[in-house]
Amino acid sequence: MDAWWHQAWMTLLAEFADINDAKQLTQVTVRMLMAALLGGILGFERELKGKAAGVRTHMLVAMGAALFVLVPRMAGVDDAALSRVVQGVVAGIGFLGAGTILKGHHQQLDHVKGLTTAAGMWMTAAIGVAAGMGREATAVISTLLALLVLGVMPWVVNRFEKDDGDEKQEGGKH
Repeated sequence: MDAWWHQAWMTLLAEFADINDAKQLTQVTVRMLMAALLGGILGFERELKGKAAGVRTHMLVAMGAALFVLVPRMAGVDDAALSRVVQGVVAGIGFLGAGTILKGHHQQLDHVKGLTTAAGMWMTAAIGVAAGMGREATAVISTLLALLVLGVMPWVVNRFEKDDGDEKQEGGKH
């Protein structure tokens, strides 16, 4: 019976031997935490605006994307195989994003909602891929640019729409 327990213990150790040393443990931890943090930042912005896909969704998308590239990279797959993994992540996120898009009618016009959320989740997955591949600086820069788009562009668009509205009102007075 003692040999059976020893064999079971050795098998269990072998099953958890995918991280061989402190360097790999640190890499996995940093990359996954980076993906979670950056995805959470984008999700927080979406949640503040009352969107359905918030912090947890964006964190999971980023972490999932990071894990999808991290595991094959650690297993030693070549770049061609990793490229196919990334293609699968992009396609999968496309389906997830499609589920956030709703089409309806608003004031007699066709109205589409959720495109920005879908695009944000796609961006979050890309950031997760970057973090998972060890491209943390690229992931951070991409997150900052996404926040700029999500935070500043609505203000810019509203500003131009107000200017157009003012011109139309002035044009009607003459």
